[in-house]
Amino acid sequence: MIFENRFAGRSAVITGGAAGLGAGIATRITAEGGRVEVWDIDADALARIDTHATRQIDVTDAEAVSAAMTQASPDILVCSAGITGPNTTTWDYPVADWLAVQNLNLNAVFYCCRAAAPIMAAKGWGRIINIASIAGKEGNPNAPAYSASKAGVIGLTKSLGKELATTGVTCNAIAPAAVRTAIFEQMTQDHIDFMQSKIPMGRFGTVEEIAAMACWLASDEASFSTGFCFDQSGGRATG
Repeated sequence: MIFENRFAGRSAVITGGAAGLGAGIATRITAEGGRVEVWDIDADALARIDTHATRQIDVTDAEAVSAAMTQASPDILVCSAGITGPNTTTWDYPVADWLAVQNLNLNAVFYCCRAAAPIMAAKGWGRIINIASIAGKEGNPNAPAYSASKAGVIGLTKSLGKELATTGVTCNAIAPAAVRTAIFEQMTQDHIDFMQSKIPMGRFGTVEEIAAMACWLASDEASFSTGFCFDQSGGRATG
């Protein structure tokens, strides 16, 4: 269900917004009256977007993020950019891949939150939504870097939510179980099958389902929720 004009007068920045969950969230916020600026490093993907403003940016560059956030001055920030890294055991995990996953999945979220929080607090209203993962709560075997990075996102979200609690700005995370997007191309089929086997509903989530939760968290209606990680796991979550 689309809520017309729910985001009228609001602006949003969505990282990793040229594809996957970020693209779905961008589409829905726009449909509900918001102005969206999609941030992504993929110039070709950005060139295909004609419904939102776009910015080619490397969100692992803290200075670039700070400058771009000041220019955008968003009311809503959705941190969706991420990678899975290889599927292998911790003892075989390449150090370079570990660092790359942490840099995009966790450090970049910190850079974006760090830049956006004071801008929103000065306005007296803001919404930060960080895309985590059920892997950050439970830890997926053969995905140590991804699991660790998403656990870090959840911890950052809880900390920032408490820091902003009296400012009118909320910060929450969403922890989906697997959602079939292009990120599956980075995984082995064995890992994909394992993830589906862990979901009691027996299916993957959809982009539309995650976008619906993100838009509720970005709305005025979610004014009393902050510092929390909302599961969308098809029954997988245990606590």
